[in-house]
Amino acid sequence: MKIALLQLTSGGQPVENLPTTVGMVREAAGQGASLILTPEVTNCVSLDRAHQQSVLQHQDDDITLKALRHEAKALGVWISIGSLALKTQDADGRFANRSFMIDPKGEVVATYDKIHMFDVAVNETETYRESDGYRPGGKAVTADMPDIEVGMTICYDVRFPHLYRKLAKSGAGLMLVPAAFSPVTGTAHWETLLRARAIETGSFVFAAAQTGNHPISTGRHRTTHGHSLAVDPWGRVICDAGTETGVSIVEIDPSEVSKVRSQIPALTHDRPFEDPE
Repeated sequence: MKIALLQLTSGGQPVENLPTTVGMVREAAGQGASLILTPEVTNCVSLDRAHQQSVLQHQDDDITLKALRHEAKALGVWISIGSLALKTQDADGRFANRSFMIDPKGEVVATYDKIHMFDVAVNETETYRESDGYRPGGKAVTADMPDIEVGMTICYDVRFPHLYRKLAKSGAGLMLVPAAFSPVTGTAHWETLLRARAIETGSFVFAAAQTGNHPISTGRHRTTHGHSLAVDPWGRVICDAGTETGVSIVEIDPSEVSKVRSQIPALTHDRPFEDPE
């Protein structure tokens, strides 16, 4: 099974980002990928809520979703859109950070809204309040593929191991972690967190990432860590895309999941215990 990781430097204008994304999807399909992964906020990287209100769309109207559904059908491939920033009907006007799994017929077979919001102060100059602009999801999601079941997560979710354990116990053997990771925390934690989630669950972990300095015309400047990674169920890094944009192709054997889980069957060894006082 060949999987493609797309590493992008999306800007603040969805219409300008789309041609690059479509071009990479076609390149990945041409290299034999049957599953193509894009990063978090594929359609729009922006911290300016007023700008987002002016350029984002509702799911039914979103140009990136429509285009990638068309490409999936035309190319006969699965596409995971790591996430799209989308308008919602919420009374408070907050957006959704929503991931999509699209099958080779161009149908959306699963969607997942990011559960854990990135509300942090990395340092004195780098702070984020994702929950100010986005409302969190509340449901873990898996997607069935012919060769493997996929657990759908997004970026900051990677710091919450219980989510991945739930997904693995539900049958997922491939965890997706599309991201737009901070360079500071990325340098310190990115690879370690992804490898830990793979080791803990005996799963493949694939993380398509945003990278570099993003072309943003309004609001605060944004830089992301890059280093799209693929990790096997034993915790070995089998692909690191570095910091350049582009397509990385990784071939996996889905049977490795059951092999590793039989070697270290930790998913079956849970025991009840009392909480500390």
